[in-house]
Amino acid sequence: MTEKTAGIATLYIDGQWVPSSSAATRTVTCPADGTEVGIVSEATAEDTEKAIAAARKAFDSRVWADRPAAERGDFLLDVAEAIRQRKDEFARAEALDSGKRLVEAEGDMDDIIACFRYFGKIADQHPGRLVDAGDATVISRVVREPIGVCGMITPWNFPLLQAAWKIAPALAAGNAFVIKPAELTPHTTILMMDVLDTLGLPAGVANLVLGDGGVVGAPLSSHPDVDMVSFTGGLVTGRKVAEAAAATIKKVALELGGKNPNVVFADADFEAAVDNALNAGFLDSGLVCSAGARLIVQDTIAERFVDELVRRAEGIVMGGPLDEKAETGPLISAAHRDKVTDYVRRGIEEGARLRTGGHWGGPEHEEGCFYAPTVLDQCTSGMSVVVEEGFGPVITVETFSTEEEAIRIANDTEYGLAGAVWTSDAGTANRVSRRLRHGTIWINDYHPYLPQAEWGGFKMSGVGRELGASGLEEYTEAKHIYQNTEPAVSHWFPRKN
Repeated sequence: MTEKTAGIATLYIDGQWVPSSSAATRTVTCPADGTEVGIVSEATAEDTEKAIAAARKAFDSRVWADRPAAERGDFLLDVAEAIRQRKDEFARAEALDSGKRLVEAEGDMDDIIACFRYFGKIADQHPGRLVDAGDATVISRVVREPIGVCGMITPWNFPLLQAAWKIAPALAAGNAFVIKPAELTPHTTILMMDVLDTLGLPAGVANLVLGDGGVVGAPLSSHPDVDMVSFTGGLVTGRKVAEAAAATIKKVALELGGKNPNVVFADADFEAAVDNALNAGFLDSGLVCSAGARLIVQDTIAERFVDELVRRAEGIVMGGPLDEKAETGPLISAAHRDKVTDYVRRGIEEGARLRTGGHWGGPEHEEGCFYAPTVLDQCTSGMSVVVEEGFGPVITVETFSTEEEAIRIANDTEYGLAGAVWTSDAGTANRVSRRLRHGTIWINDYHPYLPQAEWGGFKMSGVGRELGASGLEEYTEAKHIYQNTEPAVSHWFPRKN
């Protein structure tokens, strides 16, 4: 278990659990009913600077970077096993913090375990390459080295999963890091530090600070001793991270929002497409950056398709994380619910037709931050609900006639994270998937991802990639080492007596 002072979960800096230097705290509540989940320390900017200094010292000492890559990989496999053994504890903490259903949190834990296992297995599989210098006396090679101190800022919708996508490759590569989870959902990241500490990760390699992003997270983007900052979250904050990082020319990895098209052709498997359109838009209450919030359906089946989508959406049961009858949970906070409410209101004012939802639920949901699954029909390009990321259980419906029109509509967004194509024609699937400007394309499916496959977006959805071989390379620098085995005088500048 993590260290606590008077029931308060503390920061983890330089291998020690320590309270905030200001003694400030934050109460974390469950958005399903407002009950208290726990009290955690609220760090200061000075605490973050201490954590950065600890990470800098640990990295420069090479205490972790010089461990054999295979040994670092074995450590990650041990992390995966430790989380597996404590899966129930981790899943419950995630569910209570975020409000998501326990079954969804359990699924997240399985994905997290798979992530650590993947990077554990490939940690020693990237030794670099030899380069043909065209000279037998020269040995030229390119090696990958750890980038250094990594700042990590993670979101509240998938708190530990997004942390794992950063922590696992960073440790596999030999880096040190400081992580700041979202202030609303800190508990599973705290548990993760407990695992790393228990397994004997050297002091200073992993550091945890808790608190407000503008105060605690800001130094991770701007501090000169941080070599890389990896941020997952919204576009507005992502821009601020990139701007702050620019002053020190540090590496930046951004996984931002999405406005993801789910394109359904008339020849698609109707039942499967409707079922997955619900999953695409309403899974995890729509609080997914890759959610299929833009349903783009061929006009010849649009009326039938949307009628069935609405009928099934109206039957979705809302409830808290431990409610076994619940099929979807609350939003993260009352403030976020208000944003979704305003988003839907503006869409209706602009001409969208509200088919279902658009409200907070029944009397049984008054204590929580619920918003009913919502479908907005008759949407067109330029509407705010089509352009903006709503980040809630809201599906907008657009229609198309031809393949070219479907591609144009699907690409008509400043984002480019993910999308799907539903069709029984292999040629259509191939052509459309190749032309969609999004980082992940599903064909006749929605939402699955693999830790072996790169994840990231085009355009405003971010820069860099997580997962896959590229996800490991994000946490390394390429270095060219050129060795002349028979050094000789070059005679470039003649010797003068």
